Amino acid sequence: MIRHMKKLCHRALYFSLTKSPNSRCSFHSNFIKHTNFNPSFVKNPGFFTSRFYVENHSFVKDHIFILSPQLFNYLSHVRSYCSGKGGGAQNCSEWTEEIEYLDESGSVIYSGKGIRSVEPGFDDHVMVGEIKKPLLNASAVAKIVEVVNRWKWGPELETQLDKLQFLPKMVHITQALKVIKDSDASLSLFRWAKRQSWYVSDDNCFIMLFDVLNQSRDFDGIQSLFDEMVQDSSKTGTSSFSAYNRVIQYLAKADKLEVSYCCFKKILDSGGKIDTQTYNVLMTLFLSKGLPYKAFEMYESMEKAECLLDGSTYDLLIPSLAKSGRLEAAFKLFQEMKKRNLRPSFNIFASLVDSMGKAGRLDTSMKVYMEMQGYGLRPSAPMYVSLIESYAKAGKLDTALKLWDEMKIAGFRPNFGLYTLIIESHAKSGKLDIAMSIFKDMEKVGFLPTPSTYSCLLELHAASGQVDSAMKLYNSMTNAGLRPGLSTYTSLLTLLAKKKLVDVAAKILLEMKAMGFSVDVSGSDVLMVYIKDGSVELALRWLRFMGSSGIRTNNFIIRQLFESSMKNGLYESAKPLLETYVDSAAKVDLVLYTSILAHLVRCQDEQNERHLMSILGATKHKAHAFMCGLFTGPEQRKQPVLSFVREFFQSIDYELEEGAARYFVNVLLNYLVLMGQINRARCVWKVAYENKLFPKAIVFDQHIAWSLDVRNLSVGAALIAVVHTLHRFRKRMLYYGVVPRRIKLVTGPTLKIVVAQMLSSVESPFEVSKVVLRAPGDSIMEWFKKPIVQQFLLNEIPSRADILMHKLNILFPTSAPEIRSLAPPKPLMGR
Repeated sequence: MIRHMKKLCHRALYFSLTKSPNSRCSFHSNFIKHTNFNPSFVKNPGFFTSRFYVENHSFVKDHIFILSPQLFNYLSHVRSYCSGKGGGAQNCSEWTEEIEYLDESGSVIYSGKGIRSVEPGFDDHVMVGEIKKPLLNASAVAKIVEVVNRWKWGPELETQLDKLQFLPKMVHITQALKVIKDSDASLSLFRWAKRQSWYVSDDNCFIMLFDVLNQSRDFDGIQSLFDEMVQDSSKTGTSSFSAYNRVIQYLAKADKLEVSYCCFKKILDSGGKIDTQTYNVLMTLFLSKGLPYKAFEMYESMEKAECLLDGSTYDLLIPSLAKSGRLEAAFKLFQEMKKRNLRPSFNIFASLVDSMGKAGRLDTSMKVYMEMQGYGLRPSAPMYVSLIESYAKAGKLDTALKLWDEMKIAGFRPNFGLYTLIIESHAKSGKLDIAMSIFKDMEKVGFLPTPSTYSCLLELHAASGQVDSAMKLYNSMTNAGLRPGLSTYTSLLTLLAKKKLVDVAAKILLEMKAMGFSVDVSGSDVLMVYIKDGSVELALRWLRFMGSSGIRTNNFIIRQLFESSMKNGLYESAKPLLETYVDSAAKVDLVLYTSILAHLVRCQDEQNERHLMSILGATKHKAHAFMCGLFTGPEQRKQPVLSFVREFFQSIDYELEEGAARYFVNVLLNYLVLMGQINRARCVWKVAYENKLFPKAIVFDQHIAWSLDVRNLSVGAALIAVVHTLHRFRKRMLYYGVVPRRIKLVTGPTLKIVVAQMLSSVESPFEVSKVVLRAPGDSIMEWFKKPIVQQFLLNEIPSRADILMHKLNILFPTSAPEIRSLAPPKPLMGR
């Protein structure tokens, strides 16, 4: 409270005192400010309140003045006296009353004359009685804040700032910016300060401005102020290191990729420095945008600038490098981090373990995993999953299973994908027992296996021939409402086919059809299994099932089954197959026709011969019409045999059917010889030789050697070729007088005995060696002159060879199309 020592007015003054740290204005300035020492301030005597601060004791007094008219008249003259511009103290009214300032206990704090004013914008102090007191920064800042908060922006704000009762400093502006929360008001204060003579560029000032602009999310304002700051720095030569970095961080955290990177480049170009935190923020932004290579550019720029990496930088770079496949760089940083005694985070360990494992570097992955545990870090469930997957995919199932058990002991529950991987890995490795054990655990914990898991197990059980286990898995799968895939059905059907479980296979195939699958191919595959296995009866049974179920097969399989039926002597079943084949617009080629003819050649049963003749007719091939015409008389043919044969061979396309034509000639000559049609057989051989089907069969080496090569011919063809060729040699020697030194018959080991036995019946001079029959030309010349030889060569084989000809059927080639020569002959019986 205040106690008056002298009379000032007729009424007493009452003051109430309270503490308030919010007001930093002096008692003197507050008193003058609120009263303005103007008679017009108070028009009527009464009560008014004001708050002022006693600087020496830092508490606030709320005072209530009870004013008299005399006090108002007195106050109107104080201004001129206090300013010192009214002619001095002796020429103006002064406040002569002594005033004592008391604390709450009544003790005197200070006593002296009344308060005097100072000149606004000129003085940097206040008067307390006759003593000059320096203006505190807190008071100045509070006044600036008060003015700015009231006027915000515009000319009125600048006018009020120009009227401040003290000379501001940059520290006042900076402190005021810390308090002012409005971005427009802060910028207005900064613009005003920048135009003052006492303005000095201050890094902290810019930081305060960037802070308030960031809080208001005014990023355009941040960018504009940043450009202004860069221009000022280039003019003054000063660098706002902290402010620069603050701008980049704010823009980067706001997801302003291009703007923040542009500011980064501007700072580097202007020679500014970037701190580690700013690099980290930029790298984080690039990584979040899916631009790891730009983040690595930031890291390289960081290295060039010799900017030390901190823990956050390592946490960013090592996982990113590892995930992008740059494992060497990631591991190098990892080692560098440990050398600097920085503790790697769990994220770093997890990324290295995962990336190294996926890259197949299992030893390094396990080493990092063990090192992590040495740091006291506990592996997480994803880390266990990553390790187990890496080892399982690498085929190291023992280690994977060990980690699997370790994971369960640690209290982690394997997820669905991990169960599936472990089961399928062990199943594909043939460890079906372990796979089935884990499969049962999977069902117990409540996971429903995927069709893939079921299929893997089922297919592997099928491949190992375990029908019961495979069917049990199939039934479990269908009961769970899962739909088996095509490969699963195929594996199961193949297993059932191999086990000859036709009825079960038929049931599965119908279920497959009901599921919506196309079953034509699957049914045909089962049919092929039976055909390849030689189970022709089952194949025919399966084909009947397919036909009754509306399941079709292709002509290739029909042909394969037809040939298998022919091979097994099931001629009655073979004919309907051939008719089906022909009716489906499939073309019977010369090879197939010849194979049927070969069966006829070997047939010794009259009933089967009728079936085979019927099958030959069902082929509707042009070769059958040729065969029928060949055995008719010249009256019906209306042309000689040789012309008829030439006409047929001219219709063959030798570019496509040359091999088939040779096969046909071999089998046909066998048949003609057996039927006793020697002349017709000689015509066929002659025409075949004319069409160069056997171009190297006859070789004339002038007077040195003549030879006939029959190694690639059937028995019948070889015999006819020998007779016909020796007849040509005879004419050449007898009529033209050309006698070679020797004549050779190249037979090979297969036909040597057959040809030698035939020629021995007419006492030939040929000597038998390993694979060749040879004789001197002179001896052959004398042999040709014998009448029996002439009859033998011109007409037919002597009847003494009937036994030999009767046994030819056991030496004919099989019906397989690829076989063009004869199988080794059985020993011939004696005459």
